[in-house]
Amino acid sequence: MIAFLRGRVLRRTDEMLVVECGGVGYEVHLPGFLRDLLRGDPGRLSGAAELHVSYHVSANQPRPLLVGFLREIEQEFFERFITVDGLGPTKAMKAIVHPVEQIADAIERKDVAFLRRLPGIGGRTAEKIVASLHGKMGKYALLRSEAPAASQPAAEDFRAEVIEVLTGQLGHRAAEARRMVEEALRRNPAIASAEDLFQEVYRVERGAPA
Repeated sequence: MIAFLRGRVLRRTDEMLVVECGGVGYEVHLPGFLRDLLRGDPGRLSGAAELHVSYHVSANQPRPLLVGFLREIEQEFFERFITVDGLGPTKAMKAIVHPVEQIADAIERKDVAFLRRLPGIGGRTAEKIVASLHGKMGKYALLRSEAPAASQPAAEDFRAEVIEVLTGQLGHRAAEARRMVEEALRRNPAIASAEDLFQEVYRVERGAPA
């Protein structure tokens, strides 16, 4: 099982990279949103690459498929996305033409019209996506696309975002949600995004070591 690759980029096309690791060249395919990001920043991943990889092989697909992401949480979203009945890795990779936070937000809003416009996703599959994943996409909807630091939200903004997810989607009471958020910020005052704040809240809630 391959979950992460770091190495020299031997070849790069619009749809995939060949990354050399330990003398072996791995063909890593890219979802649409990442291809668009790299087209806007042609110097990125031109020499070396660090990619979180979703690895797939099956009887129906004996040739391994490696799908690459810049962030582990995007890979995690992809792994959840493909749990929807009828949405295999190849179809899902082609469908993700928007940043994962936009797709996650559409799922949480039950925006079937948005989802059915994704490549290869018809109305029936869009409804399956909502039925399977609604209520489970909160932390992915809080992700931020890569942007200059000046455009990042103020602390008060992302605190409110996380409280809204905790109460509106995960069923916590408002007072409990505020307590969880304030304790997370006390533990880690350097938190600078809703995504990091959510992860810190649930790192402790899941009983992970401090």
